[in-house]
Amino acid sequence: MRAVIIKPIIEQHAEEAAFLWLLRNAAVHEPHYSLKDLAELDNRLEAHLDGLRIAGEAAWKICQKALSIEEPGEVFVAALFVFEGDNGQRVDEVISIAEKSPDTWQALVSAIAWLSDKHYQRWDRAMWNAHAPACQHLALARCIAHRHDPGQYLAQSLNDSDPVYKAHTLRAVGELKRFDLLPLLQQQFSSEDDACRFWAAWSAVLLGYSEALDILKTFATPSSRFCEHAIHIILRRMSLPVAINWLKSFSQIAEAKRLTVLGAGIIGDPLYIPWLVNLMRVPELARVAGESFSMMTGLDLAYENLEGEWPEGFEAGPTENPEDEDVDMDIDEDLPWPDPVLVEGWWQNNAAYFPSGQRYLVGQPITVEHCQKILSSGFQRQRKAAALELALLQKNAPLFNVCAEGGWQKKLLQKDSAHSEVLT
Repeated sequence: MRAVIIKPIIEQHAEEAAFLWLLRNAAVHEPHYSLKDLAELDNRLEAHLDGLRIAGEAAWKICQKALSIEEPGEVFVAALFVFEGDNGQRVDEVISIAEKSPDTWQALVSAIAWLSDKHYQRWDRAMWNAHAPACQHLALARCIAHRHDPGQYLAQSLNDSDPVYKAHTLRAVGELKRFDLLPLLQQQFSSEDDACRFWAAWSAVLLGYSEALDILKTFATPSSRFCEHAIHIILRRMSLPVAINWLKSFSQIAEAKRLTVLGAGIIGDPLYIPWLVNLMRVPELARVAGESFSMMTGLDLAYENLEGEWPEGFEAGPTENPEDEDVDMDIDEDLPWPDPVLVEGWWQNNAAYFPSGQRYLVGQPITVEHCQKILSSGFQRQRKAAALELALLQKNAPLFNVCAEGGWQKKLLQKDSAHSEVLT
């Protein structure tokens, strides 16, 4: 018996799937999403994708029409649909549209990463052997997302003429812990392309080559688009006394106030907490100070009823004033407002549990075991920090991908947990 195809319902599945992908694409970077939240969101997305799969050819016609608007969510849905099939012409159509902007390309990469191994296997060899560079780029992106070592293809990709793709490959060398490619990273330390130079140094530091820290420090300026990425690894790779002194020097830069507050949370020494609590009285810095406080102590300000009110007269993000040229979104929009009086009271009662002179992450000193727990139970930014700490603590372990599909992450963490229990 053939399924009854109702076009408005299929259109709704396509629209909802596109919207939910956009939502999860933002959620992986937000401070209030846990792995459980992400997995639930991904399950909702998968349910709409199932609706499209059941509709078959009728769904493709709707996806193809939506694809014409060239938006990321629609590209993700169409790409996943065609890669789960076997029509190469349709795959070429999606790729040609996705190549038009970085956002649509990211959506295509996300779709490739989302594919099950069963569906991707039919494309793998053809993608690597294709004459079109985009196909090879996608094949590598799939490997990076799943932390599969592509072997010789990774070294070959470092010779790519496209600086954007080359930068992604340089980053992957560190993420996949390819120590054999360190000499090729060093060749890029003097690259004229900022992204290539930065990710070469970033990967080298992740591989344990501390000399590359000096290169990363050149990107630690508020005007650099790589500044926050640089700070996250610089302060973790330095010894505690050196990191504290470096952040003190960095704080002298007038435009670096917010980044300095962020840096205190990265270092994780409780000596910063009285300073952070005091900054909770400064509207421009209050929420990021609260985040750094939580990053150190593990305290959920909202759950523990330590939130305050939005300060009267304070504005952040776009306003309704047509003459206001600042249209940037509020960078701290999803962070809670801490109540400095309540937080200070909590700290007075709990300071004895957090002696200065050592680094803390989400309430505990930084260890392999604790970071692994954070990957399972922490919020996304905490999980990202734990993944980076683990990659620095464990020489051969690849950087855990906290942005991957939620169900895949949960299975991998369960597998790693079971392996650890066997070893102990």
